[in-house]
Amino acid sequence: MTKSPHIAILDDEPEIRRMLADALEEAGYRVTTHGRATEFEAALKRMAPDVCLVDLGLPDRDGLAVVHRLALESGASIIIISGRAQVQDRVTGLELGADDYIIKPFDPAEVVARVRARLRKARAEPDRAAQTAHFNGWTALFDRYLLIAADGSETPFSHAEGEVLRLFLESPKRLISRAQMQDSLGGGAGESFDRAMDVRISRLRTKLGEDPKNPTLIKTIYGAGYIFLGDVTWG
Repeated sequence: MTKSPHIAILDDEPEIRRMLADALEEAGYRVTTHGRATEFEAALKRMAPDVCLVDLGLPDRDGLAVVHRLALESGASIIIISGRAQVQDRVTGLELGADDYIIKPFDPAEVVARVRARLRKARAEPDRAAQTAHFNGWTALFDRYLLIAADGSETPFSHAEGEVLRLFLESPKRLISRAQMQDSLGGGAGESFDRAMDVRISRLRTKLGEDPKNPTLIKTIYGAGYIFLGDVTWG
């Protein structure tokens, strides 16, 4: 019998934990809740959630640091739930590896819908059997979130950066518009999404050793989108 998806909640407010747990359990998901980052991170050694809902205002740890570590070390989708509504807070959360950002107060039904959307996307990804891509002297290991250079040096990338990189590698030498990126990657639209994409692409260029003034792999086509110019093989 297939287990239902596991959703982990990290929020220091008991009422919010209960509200989210009730809504998600009613939707058929397994749920674990945690009020402190240390408790949550200890539990991750014993469990592998499919989606993590993470508050930023935690009593014992910076929530953004938790998000960043999750993005680097876990394959779970990450949804931030926070009262911080500024665009810069949303951009920072997304650039550190979150897949989505929900502002408090929220309707539990919206959270359930966002969780469903992330799970649908995650279910589609295993169908892409190849987890290793080779391009221009680089190897990308998507199952380990690693870039390996020709000299063997390793550079980790976040889950969010990996989504963008994979989008490029699956469509080399083809224009990818902002609208196509939005359709493929989901998350919030508008200025915060555009800025988050700019940051992720900038970080990927840095990790690939690109000259920021004259990148040769990820080219910006102003007013249109991006083109990845590498030669890609999978497997």
